[in-house]
Amino acid sequence: MTTNASTTPRALATEAVHAGREDLADLGVHAPPLDLSTTYPSYDSRAEAARIDEFATTGARPDGPPVYARLDNPTTARFETALARLEGTESAVAFASGMAALTATLMVRIGMGLHHVVAVRPLYGCSDHLLTAGLLGSEVTWVDPAGIADAIRPDTGLVMVESPANPTLAELDLRAIAHACGSVPLLADNTFATPVLQRPAESGARLVLHSATKYLGGHGDVMGGVVACDEDFARKLRQVRFATGGVLHPLAGYLLLRGLSTLPVRVRAASATAAELARRLSEDPRIARVHYPKLGGAMIAFEVAGDPHEVIAGVRLITPAVSLGSVDSLIQHPASISHRIVAEGDRRSSGVSDKLLRMSVGLEDVEDLWRDLDCALSARRAESAPSADSAPSPRAESPRTEDETVPA
Repeated sequence: MTTNASTTPRALATEAVHAGREDLADLGVHAPPLDLSTTYPSYDSRAEAARIDEFATTGARPDGPPVYARLDNPTTARFETALARLEGTESAVAFASGMAALTATLMVRIGMGLHHVVAVRPLYGCSDHLLTAGLLGSEVTWVDPAGIADAIRPDTGLVMVESPANPTLAELDLRAIAHACGSVPLLADNTFATPVLQRPAESGARLVLHSATKYLGGHGDVMGGVVACDEDFARKLRQVRFATGGVLHPLAGYLLLRGLSTLPVRVRAASATAAELARRLSEDPRIARVHYPKLGGAMIAFEVAGDPHEVIAGVRLITPAVSLGSVDSLIQHPASISHRIVAEGDRRSSGVSDKLLRMSVGLEDVEDLWRDLDCALSARRAESAPSADSAPSPRAESPRTEDETVPA
């Protein structure tokens, strides 16, 4: 939905609470309403035909009430308005999942005859798979950031990056990458950072992707995806969404809008805890390496000296599960789950080692989380401890950004 930003700039925390809710007083309500209608009555079929023709031609949201829920819904539109405001873009278009959002974005470019994608690893495992498998008829060239400009061809429709990256937390210079893209749109996955920590559009990204399932929802109970972008691209995305049916359910839109209101508080609180856990892990001899971005954030990646599977089996407070961004802490082994679908050689070359664990830090007390990690790391200490005459275990390295720990 095209944003209706106030003429007076407002802080992110204020926008998170108020964006998308500007008309509530006129409606006579305080909380945003939930519209579950699948269809809407219209007694003027000629006017309805004209509105449908307008959407088919331009992709602009029709004036007046929606025609059908696959075309538009006022509840999901509120979430789109709010997210666009937080990311600093003209518009945003929501989908049933992050992968549906990425699929629609690729389809827009492929439909224009631009089948080639330039991408930087690591990406989320399913994003990597969608590009590599060519399921949509696309072709991908994987490059280091320095190789982006040379990899662009006349049929390149998109450059895709993720920063901080999943799962290594690699950080990229988005402004430099956007410059290297030239006229080719840069798609930046901002799921890990959220607009609380960075706004890629300010660095030149034309498209900002979120798995809204994660921090935007924030409670592990809603699935969705969204692309924040300019209105021109949003119109194309709406047409693809209408044709393919990957719409966000209104209840999901309602929960995501509610999630945005606490996003800044949640991200900052969890980030403070994550930074402290990263510091402790970096000083622990049971940890070989810690990855924690300079940007900060609530995600930690660390490589254990022992068996990562024993750590997963040993946690009790932290939940061993895929996904991230919830109020409770989660831990998983990327090589076994989130990035299992990526070829082993590609995983390792992008820094996803078999020893790597990824932790999403929630809102629990830091001492409780540390106690649980400490116990899990010690569960098989006797078996994994080196003998007296063996070489000492290497000390863990201090928290650092990913570009210091793995090849770019």
